[in-house]
Amino acid sequence: MSIEHHDLIHELPEYRDQIHSLKMNDAHFSRLFDEYHILTKQVERMETEAEPVTTHTEEELKIKRLHLKDQLFAMLRASA
Repeated sequence: MSIEHHDLIHELPEYRDQIHSLKMNDAHFSRLFDEYHILTKQVERMETEAEPVTTHTEEELKIKRLHLKDQLFAMLRASA
């Protein structure tokens, strides 16, 4: 089974430069960015069954990741 990558650069490639800039200059964005990527790696491990969990747990993490992505996207749009 192929796992889809959800890192922020793949998800929002048109914001690549802004992502880099905000990571370097905005501590809040950087913290959210790191948390988003940690969750992404956890979900990918669950999807490959390298880290077996219940479907409910996996879905909760996906929802949390989506909320983080929404926050990051709002920050990117605001900085444009």
